[in-house]
Parts: sequence; structure tokens; C-alpha cells
Amino acid sequence: MALFERKSQDAEPAPAAPAAPAPSAAQIAASLAQVEAMAAGAPAPVKARVRSIAANLRQALPRLSNLEMGSYEVYSAMATATDYLPTALNAYLRLPRGWADTHPVAGGRTALLLLIDQLDLLDVASRRILDAANASDAQALLTHGIFLEGKFGEPGALRAARGFGIADSPTPGSFGELLAAGAGSL
Repeated sequence: MALFERKSQDAEPAPAAPAAPAPSAAQIAASLAQVEAMAAGAPAPVKARVRSIAANLRQALPRLSNLEMGSYEVYSAMATATDYLPTALNAYLRLPRGWADTHPVAGGRTALLLLIDQLDLLDVASRRILDAANASDAQALLTHGIFLEGKFGEPGALRAARGFGIADSPTPGSFGELLAAGAGSL
């Protein structure tokens, strides 16, 4: 066969390997529990950050279904719990403690400081994931409030009146004033 000859048209490409299924919420929760157990012997700043990340992701888990499957946030939640967080923590924990916490590794920073930087990034990401997971319910609440404002009046004026202590008493001509005057039996 010459160097630039075409392959036979009969040759079929090899089938692609099937993608691994996405981890379930139970698997993600189990991974978070494992990571927290791994962090038990780590310094306090590491444990605190791992706990924060795990708490954010646990709160987001039941709401991830509010997001589109395959969205950045859903993927990030799964990857953070099952890959990014355990990988960062494992790399640190494999190092001898005294060396990891005192020996400069990169730019004068110890492995402990490098890990803390990575955990801080993951913590910010986990808060963004939680915000995105809650956003659809928050949006529904906002939409309902707009509907109620259009249907029944302006709550902005009501909030302003409460700030001055006048919204708790009936306003002239209000339904509350009619009831207070005894006209409620109409």
C-alpha cells in the first residue's frame, strides 16, 4: 500500500467506548463522606474548607434536577465531589506532614498553602453551584411576586409604609377600616 493511498471504503471505524454513566446523588453523597473522612487528619483550615465544600454540594444535590442535565453546574458538582476534591486532598495527604506544611514547593508556598488555594477555588465553585441550583425556585418566587403585584397592588409602597410604622393600621378607605367601623357585615 502506497503512503498516500486511501483506505478501503469497506473498513468501518472502531466503535467508541460507551461513556460511563453519571454518578447518582447517592454516589456523590458517598464520595463527599469519603472525602470528609480523609480530611479528618488534616490541619484545621483544610478540614473547615472540605466541610464547607461538602455542605454546599449536599445542599445543592436535591436541586440539581432543577438544572439542565449536562449543564456546567451539574457537571461541576459531580466532578468536584468525585474527582477534583478527592484528587487535591489525596495529593496533599500522600506527602509527609512535616514536609508538606513547611517545605516551599512552588513560588515559596508550601503544599499546605497550595492545597488551601485549591480548596478556596472549589469552595467558591460549590457556592456558585448551590446558587445556580436554587435560582430556579428563587425565580419562581420572583415571578409569583410580580403576578401578585399586578393582581393586587404595589407591595413596594406597602414595604415603604411599614418602614414608617403606618402600614399596620388601616389606611383610609381600606377593607381594614371598613371592618373596624363595623361595616364588615355587608
